[in-house]
Amino acid sequence: MTTESQNTMFLLLNQHGPFATLKESPLNFSPFSRPSREMVCKLNNREMITQYRILRNQVLDFLDVPSFFDIKALLKDHDRRKEIERRSYKLLGNMFGIKGNEREIVSTLNNYSRTADGVIRYLRNKVLAPYSSHIEMTNEIDATSSPAELILILFDDRYHQKARFEAKRKLVLMNLAGSIDQRERETNIESKFYLFLDFLNEYVWSQTAKIGELEIVYILSNHEPEQFTCRDYRILSRKDAEKVHPAKGQKLTLLKRRRFGTNGHEIPIYVSIRKKAPEAKVLKLLRKGEENPAVAVDDELGLMGVLETVRDVNTFQKHLTQSAIKASSFMSLEDVSDSLTSSSCHRKEKNIGSSSKTAMLKFFARLGGMRVEFIVHTYESYLNYIYQRDVSHDEYEVKRIFDSGVAELLFPREIYHLDMKVIRDRQIERFRRQIEEF
Repeated sequence: MTTESQNTMFLLLNQHGPFATLKESPLNFSPFSRPSREMVCKLNNREMITQYRILRNQVLDFLDVPSFFDIKALLKDHDRRKEIERRSYKLLGNMFGIKGNEREIVSTLNNYSRTADGVIRYLRNKVLAPYSSHIEMTNEIDATSSPAELILILFDDRYHQKARFEAKRKLVLMNLAGSIDQRERETNIESKFYLFLDFLNEYVWSQTAKIGELEIVYILSNHEPEQFTCRDYRILSRKDAEKVHPAKGQKLTLLKRRRFGTNGHEIPIYVSIRKKAPEAKVLKLLRKGEENPAVAVDDELGLMGVLETVRDVNTFQKHLTQSAIKASSFMSLEDVSDSLTSSSCHRKEKNIGSSSKTAMLKFFARLGGMRVEFIVHTYESYLNYIYQRDVSHDEYEVKRIFDSGVAELLFPREIYHLDMKVIRDRQIERFRRQIEEF
């Protein structure tokens, strides 16, 4: 997330901005108290003031109260809170265009809550795994799915600062999850995903094999010590691989290969097909500092293919376009980026945390009403994509979360007492040890 982002969703989480979660509830402050004056000073331009007014009015409309003062009474009125909660589900259901009865709307919005929690759990389990206990959610926030209850927690001084921040964070993530779900329904991405799989099985992969039939092989690779780049490799059968115990500087990598036929020959290819999970899309919106998934998430459908040589890669690309013609659709290749063809050719960095040394063929294929991202590797570039220093995907995951500012945004130092700059370097080194020593 760029620090210049002025989107309201992200300003809400900025602990250095006017909407910071303080140690006391905002209902405790008088108009002329020090925290109130400091907040006014941070509303230092007309755009920020407008955003504050919009946000204030949205909260009051959502809670059906005329002023912030009336929220105090609402906190103690359990019957009224239940009424507001039921009303809020209806309002949000209409906002996100959710069809169905009351129960179905509540279920869908609760799914947004699970996605929001899933974002935090993903970071706890991987990128910030050693600090899992530091960033664990407050139990009460983890257990709360109701947007109305989460908003009320922001104003409830019985809750600690960390709990109130996490309630606000959950609301922001739920809103992003809702925007993503709405776009998926509008673009019919679920049906397109299955159409894409059908296209591959019907026209791209070899018809001599059953759907899902895979050939298991291993690559035993040797890596140079400085950058851990692939020096050479050989392909082993499963039986031969069982006898191998990789030495220092060696890696044994499993590939489950399909095949495609062209000009009477069958060429093996390892394929990983993905439909980006909602949690991954939420994180991408955060990294881009963008609230609109139509702008930030352009790779909802994707395929990564790994072939032995550049020649095989070119053959596969040609086979794809010819397969589309057989399926009665022209295939247009867009945003093509090829850094496989020359060892001196460095890819232009487009994403925060990515390395210009990453070699791959990347393009978007438009066919049958779909736009699918293809990333294609040779065996050598794929091994470097997994293992090379400053290139490996594990390092990239760490860098893009920290360097984009997302880690600090979701886990601000004031509340979690973690120095994200120090943790970034520790985590990169941790992943390097896992790659090179195990």
